[in-house]
Amino acid sequence: MKAGVQTQLDVTLAPAALRGASLTRALHAEWTKLRTVSGPAWLLLGVATLTIAVSVAAIGANHCPLNLTCPVDTTKLSLTGVQLGQAVVAILAVLMVSNEYSTGMIRATLAAMPNRPVVFAAKAILLVGLVLIAGAVGVFGSVLAGHLILPSHGFTAARGFHPVWLSYGPTVRAAGGSVLYLALVALMSFGVAVIVRDSAVAVGAALALLYVFPIALAFVGNVHWQHRLERWTPTIAGLTIQDTTGLKSLAITPWAGLCVLALWAGAAIVAGAVVFRFRDA
Repeated sequence: MKAGVQTQLDVTLAPAALRGASLTRALHAEWTKLRTVSGPAWLLLGVATLTIAVSVAAIGANHCPLNLTCPVDTTKLSLTGVQLGQAVVAILAVLMVSNEYSTGMIRATLAAMPNRPVVFAAKAILLVGLVLIAGAVGVFGSVLAGHLILPSHGFTAARGFHPVWLSYGPTVRAAGGSVLYLALVALMSFGVAVIVRDSAVAVGAALALLYVFPIALAFVGNVHWQHRLERWTPTIAGLTIQDTTGLKSLAITPWAGLCVLALWAGAAIVAGAVVFRFRDA
């Protein structure tokens, strides 16, 4: 009786073990492909360096003279570079998919690993992991720049400005949320790339989601509708995670805004997974 139960248990657990092994092999294969070409490494470096460089430029351009009141969210100012770093993240996510389609390598990948959901998951997991690392470096460098530079520009604690550092709770939330924001942008762009496949069109679609929507909202004449649409625009809603002052005036709360971006990313990933599963390579 015990032997029969053990046999049934082994049969039940075997598929899960095989799936785990398949995912491990798929992750190893995707990592091997990524590290044998220079493009992704340069793009990841670009995410970190561009984020820091733009943040430093924004910080350096802002001063608060002694005789003026400066309504500046210093944490959000220090994280300005995320708004440009996200473009490099989107390009990286697109190229992880479209390069294989353009070269025909996707056929070899699926021939070697015919379990398409596992291949799709491996690509997404590896992308998110790498973006989290690069994003963390870029965000920390930006916060460090704000911490070091802003006090010399008049943004001091004596004048009511909280220090831009990880000892301040809202800054921790803004910094950690910015890293998550970049990871969600990567997933959203990845899903779009799987659906579209063509690199130029996919990059254009991803960048439109990131930048065109906010520009278009500026032309909405009705303030009520503009405020309402901002709650569901991925970048405007998502970037509220960086706000540490004036939270009552925001269209959506910071964590709820990040959840809106997560919904966009989730929808893109689900649609991409379905397309990847059933469409010919």
